[in-house]
Amino acid sequence: MIEEPYRWVEAIANRREYIETQLAPGSPIAALSYRDGILFLTVGRARQKLFEIYDRIAMGAIGHPGDIERLRMAAIELASTEGFTRSAADVSLRRLAYYSLSPLLKTAFEQIYGAPFLARMIFAEVGATAAEDLFLRVEYDGAITANGPAAGATHPARFSVISGTNRGTGLMEEFLRREHDAGCTLNRAMKLALDAWSVGNLPAPEDGEAEMPAHETIARHRTEELKSASVEASVLERNGASAIRYRALTSEELKALLP
Repeated sequence: MIEEPYRWVEAIANRREYIETQLAPGSPIAALSYRDGILFLTVGRARQKLFEIYDRIAMGAIGHPGDIERLRMAAIELASTEGFTRSAADVSLRRLAYYSLSPLLKTAFEQIYGAPFLARMIFAEVGATAAEDLFLRVEYDGAITANGPAAGATHPARFSVISGTNRGTGLMEEFLRREHDAGCTLNRAMKLALDAWSVGNLPAPEDGEAEMPAHETIARHRTEELKSASVEASVLERNGASAIRYRALTSEELKALLP
């Protein structure tokens, strides 16, 4: 099969369809800049989806727990090795993603006799200002979408999102492009992230149209989901007292911040 190019392309297409089906139920994750740092937020019922990678770098992921853990450990090892051999200031999300994680994921995806990684990830690196915050969405095939200084846009977005479907991701991005302001407070960022999560988590309409749901629909869905699930949130603090900027928000903080 591998000797015939069209068979290889067909196998890759089948593999992509399989992975997308496996990721579809995943709970969306939003990461966005606010006045004092970067907020990561998702809603779930059991396992952890948000992780610290290095001093100024954090990660959120949906997919198979085993694959997420393998990729998390690979990212931590790569960042730690870079920090040890050079310095902590030399550890860069851009280098970590483009030169290490992306080739690893691409190779695993294209080796059709091996198992691919069932994972979709977002990474963020907090900067001295919101304009320097970097967001990267890394797909299971190694493709990277950048928001921030690496994006090359005149006014790059200061957020990144992932969901189980391309439709959900697109709607979340559209919602945050309309509503998000990088100078907002943590309270405001929490509300926006929760609303974005609701947009990405709402089931697709029967006609398949990717239309932005009404604010009442978003609020109603969020309220219903929070009855049986809990919010997981963490921040990368922009002006932290220590080199480590990552901090998980406590249940008391979440209660105070949630609307």
